[in-house]
Amino acid sequence: MQVPATFEYERADSVPHALELLERYGPEARVVAGGHSLIPMMKLRLAQPEALIDINGLADELGGIAVEGDELAIGAMVRHTELLESATATDLFPIFRDAERVIADPIVRNRGTVGGSLCQGDPSEDLSAVFAALRATAVIQGPGGMRTVPVREFHQGPYETAVEPNELLIQLRVPVAPGTGSAYEKVERRVGDWPVAAAGAVLRIEGGVIAQAGIGLTAVGAGHFCAPEAEAYLDGRAPDQEAFTQAGLIAAEHCEPHADQRGPADYKRHLAAELTRRALAKAAGRI
Repeated sequence: MQVPATFEYERADSVPHALELLERYGPEARVVAGGHSLIPMMKLRLAQPEALIDINGLADELGGIAVEGDELAIGAMVRHTELLESATATDLFPIFRDAERVIADPIVRNRGTVGGSLCQGDPSEDLSAVFAALRATAVIQGPGGMRTVPVREFHQGPYETAVEPNELLIQLRVPVAPGTGSAYEKVERRVGDWPVAAAGAVLRIEGGVIAQAGIGLTAVGAGHFCAPEAEAYLDGRAPDQEAFTQAGLIAAEHCEPHADQRGPADYKRHLAAELTRRALAKAAGRI
């Protein structure tokens, strides 16, 4: 029988109230929205928070998807289904549609949130690779006000993020630029499973060459979910299959996959190269 340890429960009615509650209960408090990762860990007692701060009532403050200037703003409380069905987001960045289609199942997508996925910090998380490829910025609020952190600096280790115990992730902001294509490729053991390996790609083309490349990788031990060496290789090159294949090999070379129930390390490294190549080719075809 799986039963969580005893904990306090508070429902926040505003962002300032949520921050006040986090201050009151201290570092052993946890924020819950969808809860699809946290609650199972609590039932197994892998996580034993002293208090849960429920922020489900904050959708007006922490929700919404909109273009603001030259950025796409996505609230931390946006549910996976909202992002999947948002033409505003997916028309600009088809990578969101690709990834959200293969995250878990409709039940999880209806309740799970974008911010919750990133804050969980799981090394196999899909959206972490997506936002890394997009070079997004995380907006975090705490007692001292707002601050921003590049998503590529947001994850500091397995299940560790830049969000302090008395802070909340408020929003993700993605730069919007013309001539951009994006895509996500994933291999999983069964539909809705965590990836064996996955790769996201974002390409911006100017004058027939690659002006900027973004590559996100998950489940293969890529530092900060990205592949900077492969991105640097692509800068200034023609967007062709030869370049994409070589970039995939470079990305795989710098991964550190671990063998587990989803497959041996060599297989995951092979997938990192192949999925990177496929994602780059699909992204180029969408420009």
